[in-house]
Order: sequence, then structure tokens, then C-alpha cells
Amino acid sequence: MTATFKQAERLQKLPPYLFVRLEKLAAEQRAKGVDMIDFGIGDPDLPCPGEIVRAMKKAADVNENQKYSSSQGERFLRVAIADYYKRRFGVKLNPDTEICVTIGSKEGIYNIAQAFVNDGEKIIAPSPGYPVYSNAACLFNNAECVKVPLHAEKNWLLDVDECPTDAKLMYLCYPNNPTGATCDVEYLKKVYKWAKKNKVILAYDNAYCELTFDGYKAPSVLQVGKDCIEFGSFSKTFDMTGFRIGWAAGHPDLIAGLTKCKGQIDSGAPIFIQAAAAKGLEMYGEDGSLPAAAQKNVDEFGERRKLLVEGLRKLGFKVDMPRGTFYVWFDCGMDSGEFTQRLIEKGVIVTPGDGFGEAGAGYIRMAVTRDKDRIKEALKRIGEVVGKN
Repeated sequence: MTATFKQAERLQKLPPYLFVRLEKLAAEQRAKGVDMIDFGIGDPDLPCPGEIVRAMKKAADVNENQKYSSSQGERFLRVAIADYYKRRFGVKLNPDTEICVTIGSKEGIYNIAQAFVNDGEKIIAPSPGYPVYSNAACLFNNAECVKVPLHAEKNWLLDVDECPTDAKLMYLCYPNNPTGATCDVEYLKKVYKWAKKNKVILAYDNAYCELTFDGYKAPSVLQVGKDCIEFGSFSKTFDMTGFRIGWAAGHPDLIAGLTKCKGQIDSGAPIFIQAAAAKGLEMYGEDGSLPAAAQKNVDEFGERRKLLVEGLRKLGFKVDMPRGTFYVWFDCGMDSGEFTQRLIEKGVIVTPGDGFGEAGAGYIRMAVTRDKDRIKEALKRIGEVVGKN
């Protein structure tokens, strides 16, 4: 007789991961022979710059690079990250106490809650927002999740006046996933001041800081102060999603707690991948300018973004032109789940906004991770759904 194993209660409380559910629906359509155009998950289709890939291959041939790393990461990469912050943001960091290498920023975002949030304490998660904030980080730590709604009329900026002052930790992300909203240093000063006053740990997700357009340059919260923690990622900057490499930077106590937590869970990212990441940062200009190979990819995403936004506007949708991320966010005029289902039946995969939280209901997120010809074809199919073709 086959044994039956019951999942832990905390795992049963976790909703199905949004993109797994979308892929199941898409697979059903593919089985029917439908040509699917996927704008769902934010996984760039453009290649990682060749210089970075070659650096990884070279490093992988070295015996010492095939061994365990450390939970804090190799010092050469932490030094490279510190140099990046100095050039890009004018921020000085100690690579030994203020930086930790992570296995992608997602891991660090989750583990900072593991390291500092006790049972029953509150975690502030923006809604709509990256699901890890409100799901795993809260449920797996027996924390109380306080979802604070973002509003279109406030440019999707979290309003600290709507946040509980007795929270232990707050997640924040700009350029924002899923809305594409951006902020400036003055906004970060206000949030930082609020968090420090109320002794709330500010966990700033800055994964999209280099994926910006139209002259906008995203700030770092560490430009305001170091009594917080910021998460960075190589995934979007260098199209390295599968490499699983990122970092955390900020207050030494927060870095120490995160590193201690990671020490019980992982043995660090592969050293040869850390070497590839360091190569990417070394390619930055002395003025903090993005490497040419990475800028080329960013420019391509910017052109696709413009094509999609203008196409959706022609179909009657009200869509803001995002200055950050490769996401386009818009009100679909109906239940977002129903709209998503209709598009999937036409062979277009999008993400329903309520998958990022209740405040995203009625909205759709599309990632411009398909080429222009596929975007044009998708717009044609969307037009058929809304009766504009």
C-alpha cells in the first residue's frame, strides 16, 4: 500500500505559486496545439553578455572554484559589490561587515525574515507586490502579514501613513514589481525616516535598479542611510536569472543575522558563478555607467515596452509608460482572472494582477520578454479578445 504523507500546516496555507498555475493552464493549451506567447514570468529572453559567460567557464575549470564557498560569499565578489556601490551610488560599504552574497535576491528576501522576525510579529507587504513578501516570508515564520494597498492615484507608491507602526519588518520594491512604478531619493528618505523612527526593519528590494528607461536612474536606499538592508540581483541587470546570484547590503547587524541564518541552510553560491558576477560588476564605467553589453539589452527591453504600451493604448486600454522594470501594468476593465483565461485561450500568457495581492484585482502584468514580432502578434490576439480586430 502506498503511504500518504501530509504536508505541514504552514505549507498547506501557502497558495499555489502563481507562475506554476499559469504554466499548467498554458501546458493544456500547448497540448491542443496552440501557439503560446508567454508574457507571464519575468525571465528575460535576451542572452547574458558573453564576457560574463566566458568568465564563468574559465573559473569553472579551476579546481579551487569547484569547492564550497561560504554563506557570506567570496570576498572578491563582496569587494566588487562595494566598488559598484561607490561608483554607482556614491555609497561606501565595508565588504567584510556590510555585504553578503545571496543565491539570487529571492533567497535573501526570504531569509531576512527568518533571521529577525519572531512568531506573531508583523511584516508589512505592499499589495500588489512580489508574492514572497506576503507568502513564504510570513507563513513560514508564523508572522502576521499586513498587506498595505498601493494606489494608482498615488503612483503606486506605498504610503507609510497607512502602515502599522508596530511592525517588525517592511518590504519595499522600486522600480516596482509588478506595477513598474519608480521613486526618487526624497521618497526613500521619507520611508527610511519612518522606519527608523518606528524601529521597523526596512528590507529594500532593488532588483530592477538598472532596468530603467527615458533617462531615469533608480536610487539605492543606502544613499539615505545604512540602518536598513537592500537586496540586489544580477538576474535582471545581466540577464542571469538561471545563475542564481545576488547580494544583500546594509547594516552590519542585519548582514550578520542574514549570514548566520544562511549558514544553517546553504554553503554559498558556486564560486565560479560568483566569479562571473564579479566580472559583470568590473565592466561598469568609473562613473557608474552600465556596461555596454548590458545597456544594449536594456535598450531592447525599452523599445519592446514602448511597442506594447502604444499597442495596448490603441486597443483602448489606459496604460502608463513605465520608467523601470520590463513589466507593463494596466487595468483590463474586467476580472483579471477572467481576462487572463480569455487570453490564454488565444495563446497569450499574462499574469493576473490579483496574483500579487488583492489590490491588484482588475489589473494585468505583462513582461516584455518576447521579441517585437511576438509582441505584435500578441497585440493582434488581444484585439480579437476585446473586439478591436
